[in-house]
Amino acid sequence: MYAIEQSRETRLDVLLEAIRSIGLATLASGTNGLHATLLPLTVLSKDDGKLVLTGHFARANRHWRAVGSGIEALALFQGPHAYVSPGWYATKAETGKSVPTWAYVAVEARGTLRLVEDPEKLRAMLDALTADHESGREAPWAVGDAPQDYIAAMMRGIVGLELDVSELSGVWKLNQAKSEADRRGMIDGLGREETADATSLAALAQAGLPDAGTTGKT
Repeated sequence: MYAIEQSRETRLDVLLEAIRSIGLATLASGTNGLHATLLPLTVLSKDDGKLVLTGHFARANRHWRAVGSGIEALALFQGPHAYVSPGWYATKAETGKSVPTWAYVAVEARGTLRLVEDPEKLRAMLDALTADHESGREAPWAVGDAPQDYIAAMMRGIVGLELDVSELSGVWKLNQAKSEADRRGMIDGLGREETADATSLAALAQAGLPDAGTTGKT
C-alpha cells in the first residue's frame, strides 16, 4: 500500500490487533483474471513464528476455482475511515491553502494462497473462526451446538483457504505530516461527526499528539 513514511505502521502487535478487530478482509488475486472476495479471516501463528490467515470461500464462488493453490494473493483489512474537511484545519483560516483528504486505517497481508478441502482441517478452521468472534459473549455459540449432519451439509458448500503471510504492512493515515494545529482541528472535526468510525479515528489521532505521551502512529 502507498503511504508516506509518517503514516506507516510496522509494529506487529498493532497490526495483529487490527486484523483481529476488523475481522473482514477483501481477498484479491490476479491469476486467471481479476478476482476479489470479502471474507472473514482468522490470523494464526505457526510454531515457527510465521503467520497464516485462514477462512473459506463459498463453493459457488468462482474465485476459488480461478486461483487453485500456490498463487500469490493479498488480503486487505479496512478499518475505520472518514472524510476530512479542509474547513477543520487552522491552515484554512490562515492561508486558505487546504484541500479535503480521507483518514483511514488499513492492514495488507500478502502471501501464498492454499486451498483446503480436508474435512477435519476445514472443521478446525471453522472452530477457530467461530471462537474468534464468539469469545467474550455471555453465551458463546460453537459449531458443535448445531446438529452434526447439518454442519456436514453446510461444509460441503465451502472450500477452505490458507494464506501464508510473507509481508504484512499497515497504514494509519491520520495527517501525521501536518502541523499540530491542523491535526487538532481534524480531531475536533471528526469528534463532531458522531459516527463510530470518526470517533475511532479521532481517538487514534489524539493518542499520537505530543501531549498524549507518545510519538507512535496510534
